Amino acid sequence: MIFLYYDLAGVKPPLDQWVEQDTRVQFATAFDKAAVRTTVRAELESAAAAVRGVGFIRVSMNAGLSDYDPTYGEFSVRALAPSSTLEFSTLSNKVSVRFANGRVAQLWRVPPQEAQVVRDKVGGYGNDVTLDALLRIVSVQPGNAGGTITTEVIEYEMRETRRGLTIGRVQVAQ
Repeated sequence: MIFLYYDLAGVKPPLDQWVEQDTRVQFATAFDKAAVRTTVRAELESAAAAVRGVGFIRVSMNAGLSDYDPTYGEFSVRALAPSSTLEFSTLSNKVSVRFANGRVAQLWRVPPQEAQVVRDKVGGYGNDVTLDALLRIVSVQPGNAGGTITTEVIEYEMRETRRGLTIGRVQVAQ
């Protein structure tokens, strides 16, 4: 995700710094250090090249499914709330992923009879639901030692964690 951020932001990643921070370089013998640096740099350059042109991200996370709200006829998927972020940290950098359409994406409208089936599958624990989401990258905001990638949720599928039962598939209105 760090390499993706740098590519999207059009900023050159600090490869020299990252090579020197790599523990393989730090703990290599003086005789091997140059060869290890070359290997590490090649790995980093390959990783940077692998994200060029990426426009979508698929992520898996805990859904944070709320209880069913019969007044509105919906569940709330807290993981996709407008205030939610995914955080990625490595190489002295931190990148956040945010959801531009989180307000719409977090609402899963379900008729009452279907909601009961969902409750039966999940039990009383909405935290036992995983979410696999497809995200479209819409912008990037640079920051100190990293930044934010803003995405739109395109679709997601939720599964009950223990048995892997699918509890819902949602196409988010665009």
